[in-house]
Amino acid sequence: MEAQEEKVFRRGRRIAVDVGDARIGVASCDPDGLIATPVETVPAGGRSQARLKAIAEEYEAIEVVVGLPRSMSGKEGPAAAKVREYAGRLAMLLYPVPVRLVDERMTTVTAAQGLRASGRNAKKGRSVIDQAAAVVILQNALETERVSGRPPGESVVPVG
Repeated sequence: MEAQEEKVFRRGRRIAVDVGDARIGVASCDPDGLIATPVETVPAGGRSQARLKAIAEEYEAIEVVVGLPRSMSGKEGPAAAKVREYAGRLAMLLYPVPVRLVDERMTTVTAAQGLRASGRNAKKGRSVIDQAAAVVILQNALETERVSGRPPGESVVPVG
C-alpha cells in the first residue's frame, strides 16, 4: 500500500494583485486562507510598487500572488510580458517575501459578472472591478494550494 502524501496549507495572509495598464486591484485573505477580500485599487505607474510594498507590510503578507494574463489557449502575449517584468521588480522590492505568478484567465470576466449580479454597472465600478478580479485571483490560488498542498503558480525571480 502506497503512503499518502500529507497536504500542508501554510497559514498566513496573502496579497493578490491584478495588474492593469491604468489600475492595480489588490485583495488580501485572512490568516487561515479561507476567504479573499478586496483591499484597494492602486493607480498604475510610478508609485504603485511602493504602495504594494506598504500594503504587504501592513498585512504582514507571507506571499504576494500576481495574476498572469494568458489567452484562452494558454499562450502569453505582450500583456503577460509586462506583468512578468512588473512582478520581477516587485519581487526585488518585497524580498524576502515571495512573489508568485498565477494564471488569471477569465478573472476579470468573473469579477464583472459578480458585480453585475450585485446590481453595479461596469462604468461606475471600474476601480472596484480591479479589486474584484484580485479577489478571484487570490481565491483561486488559495483553493489550488489547499487541494495540492503546494504554493500555486510559479515563483518569480527578483530582478532589479
